[in-house]
Amino acid sequence: MHDAPRYEAYERSEFFGDARSMRPQVAGTVARGQLREDSAMFAGKVGAAFVATNPLPVTLQLVHRGRQRYDIFCAPCHGRAGQGNGMVVRRGYRAPSSFHIDRLRDQADGYFYDVITNGFGAMPDYAAQVTVADCWAIVAYIRALQLSQHAPVSGLPSRSQELVRSHAARAAAPAAPADGGHR
Repeated sequence: MHDAPRYEAYERSEFFGDARSMRPQVAGTVARGQLREDSAMFAGKVGAAFVATNPLPVTLQLVHRGRQRYDIFCAPCHGRAGQGNGMVVRRGYRAPSSFHIDRLRDQADGYFYDVITNGFGAMPDYAAQVTVADCWAIVAYIRALQLSQHAPVSGLPSRSQELVRSHAARAAAPAAPADGGHR
């Protein structure tokens, strides 16, 4: 077995009629792990329509993974909070849209997946750098960023609703003069 007969790459072969030892792949062969039949998972679409929700279960672990990948691949342009003011933008690169505008808050999850994998406008595609699961993790994190800036008060627990309303009331009250009202 130490000296088993075999061909080296590009070695001449007397066995095959074309004298090549390297054989072409059989037509229709799919590499292991590369059969992507689930279009919702691998394209972010069903037919021509973007999938509305993330095909992965959105867990705290997935959001944490999404934040890690977002900080590496997205934050340089989009900024840590998704405002479109990342470091490369401050250095002259074209600013991307904020994730907090109505148009992007209303987009389906599949739209974000599609933009990450295929690029859009000045944004390059990241399909070669970011795995499918990590793209969906980033989408989950983008949704968390959006929720952090636009969470409806009605969706909070009642005690938190009270805190938000009392803070808003204090913020709306006119400020007292700095000298206590005396001149």
